[in-house]
Amino acid sequence: MTNHLILSKIKEESLLNWNQINNEIPYTEIEILRALDQIIVEPDQLSDQAVSTLRVMLAFHRLVRQHDTDELAEKLLLEANATDKHGLSQQLQAIKDFQYVIDELHKLDLQSWVIREADYASAKLNKMQDWQPKLQHVLVNFNMVFRQEPKEFQQLSTIFNRLKINMTTLNDLMEDGIAMLQNKRSGIPIKEINQIIKAILADKEAFIEAIPNTFSKNQKQNPLQKLEEMVGLEQVKQYIKQYYHYLKYQQDRKKIGFQMIDEPGLHMIITGNPGTGKTTIARLLAEIYHELGLLESKQVIEVNRSHLVGSYVGQSEENTINFIREAVGGVLFIDEAYSLHRPDASGSDYGQAVIDTLVSAMTSGEYANKFAVILAGYPEEMRQFLWSNPGLRSRFPEQNMIALPDFKIQELVEIAEATALDNDYFFTETALNSFYGLIERAKVDDTFGNARTVRDLVMKAIFKKGASITVQAEDNWLDHMRIESKDLAVMEDEKDDTAPMDQLEQLIGLDNIKNEVKKLSSFVKIQQSRKNQGYPSVPIQLHAVFSGNPGTGKTTVAKIYSKLLKECGLLKRGHFVLASRSDLVAGYVGQTAIKTKNKIREALGGVLFIDEAYALFRGENDFGKEAIDTLVDEMTKHNENLVVILAGYRQDMERFISSNPGLASRFKKYFEFLDYQADELMEITKYHVSHYHYQITASATDYVHQQYRDQKLQGNARFVVNLVEEAIQFQAMRIAEQSENNEPFLELNKTDFIKAWQAVRGE
Repeated sequence: MTNHLILSKIKEESLLNWNQINNEIPYTEIEILRALDQIIVEPDQLSDQAVSTLRVMLAFHRLVRQHDTDELAEKLLLEANATDKHGLSQQLQAIKDFQYVIDELHKLDLQSWVIREADYASAKLNKMQDWQPKLQHVLVNFNMVFRQEPKEFQQLSTIFNRLKINMTTLNDLMEDGIAMLQNKRSGIPIKEINQIIKAILADKEAFIEAIPNTFSKNQKQNPLQKLEEMVGLEQVKQYIKQYYHYLKYQQDRKKIGFQMIDEPGLHMIITGNPGTGKTTIARLLAEIYHELGLLESKQVIEVNRSHLVGSYVGQSEENTINFIREAVGGVLFIDEAYSLHRPDASGSDYGQAVIDTLVSAMTSGEYANKFAVILAGYPEEMRQFLWSNPGLRSRFPEQNMIALPDFKIQELVEIAEATALDNDYFFTETALNSFYGLIERAKVDDTFGNARTVRDLVMKAIFKKGASITVQAEDNWLDHMRIESKDLAVMEDEKDDTAPMDQLEQLIGLDNIKNEVKKLSSFVKIQQSRKNQGYPSVPIQLHAVFSGNPGTGKTTVAKIYSKLLKECGLLKRGHFVLASRSDLVAGYVGQTAIKTKNKIREALGGVLFIDEAYALFRGENDFGKEAIDTLVDEMTKHNENLVVILAGYRQDMERFISSNPGLASRFKKYFEFLDYQADELMEITKYHVSHYHYQITASATDYVHQQYRDQKLQGNARFVVNLVEEAIQFQAMRIAEQSENNEPFLELNKTDFIKAWQAVRGE
């Protein structure tokens, strides 16, 4: 976004029309920060009065957000005061002074200032001698505020003046009382002292009431207000509001005398992926239950498997009862509740004992109806957990289940901005666009941490900034609030300076593969451009079969292919995950699907490369068939978020693909990797020799090249790598005792390669 566009959001007229602190502020704190930041570059875009108003607005936002003053707010008001024609800075200063008055009154703790006629004289004296210095200190401080009382807050000024008069009167009464007690005289004005204390307390309440709600520290939000402030979750908010009114309605019916036999109860299940707000919603529900009088406390006891499951018989039951006892009157919140039940657990796993104890306590005995249980976890895991425990599931009616959705990208950006602001930082427009891309790349599967991940990313950016600069006296304060694109660089993937297509071109041989990849790359880029311009795009088949003998470059090309697809914008991560049969197939029923899904989850946003893929199928009764079926299902489910490459010998791969119609319909792109020719193998040999900073003699070159022409090799480039490494070892043996000259250390001669050839070929 250009500088002009940033400032175009801020209208001079809107700024000048904001001439009363009590009026609604027209711009957010972040918009004001960006505008002030840009004014450094373009100082003539706004008038002095408009800039002054921006500074007061920022101080206003900080005061509302922090409910306290700070050095930056003081600095802003001081800078604004010089050109502030509307007196806004004075109004805000008055609000700060009002808050100071309330803070000082709170410190006095006047509610405890009570003197009884029945108190001993020494007790009365001690109380007044303790109170009077505190009172005098506050009076001195009060005389230092409101040097200019703004007319906009006449009511507050009137109450404040009355407070000072009453507090002065109280000070005088205490002074008289202390003197009388010290001289052992009677007639101490106890009644008058208590009356004036009550009057001061009444003034204090009136003063707090008169403070604008926006600035009141004592303004407490109810649970529904807190819920409304959460980002996103619109359907969840609507449901909880309905649930709140339903519970309140039933409470009101009970007061009339109606009864409900089939009450749904307070137990609740909350499902959602990581970072969607499960714990926050649970705490709000506890507040709602308490506010409606359904629970004695809003306390939430938060536990997980490690708190409840013991290591020997009877310990799990004991742990569970102890936490239930602690939660009585409030809520017992069990996070990742599905982990209590492990389908493949041995007899020494006591998670089921926790479930049985919990169900019993919820329905009968001394704890029934005395606490609420909220279970939380990931959607699929919780679904399986509840179906495997019908007794537990029956305690949670359908309407008491809340499913939290993943946050949308824009909502996550909103959370990022709020997190930065809470820590006194803000994103530049350019940095925010970069951060948007970071979120998109991270949001590839259901393991994405939503708000949690976004907050972590923001804190990493803050750390990067703090680790790279220092505060200098001449710095502008905005320099230490601004998050720029360079502060996000630490979270970018490490970049190879060489473009993927250039990496492909640098490979030796593989001309047919290079042409196929170029053709596919061009097709992908054109289809992406058409899509961006609103034209229909042709479906892109990215899954591929790489067939060829070992050492022909299948894995190397697959890695470049993944980078290329990321560069085109079709893959979010572009990472490469290598797998074989052992990574996907387990030894017993049901576990192969889990193992395969886990590997696919690891590869989401990138390329899953299954080497020797034909080994997955060894007949209808083999567990490999389950891996193939799972792979086909997951490819459909994740669509363009996953690219699968199957690799192996040509004939084996053809038989494998044709054996499963699901595979045949999904793998339509074939790349055949041919064996290297003698000239190409020689070129690869020279590359690896120079890579290790060695040189090959002419006679060695002639020998190796002739061998490549005369003999049929197994292993292709892999054979070459082994050959060079063996030659280096034989060279080391040859020169170990011959010379101290550095020159021979660089050369690999014919003898070295003859011995290496025999070793690698097993001759």
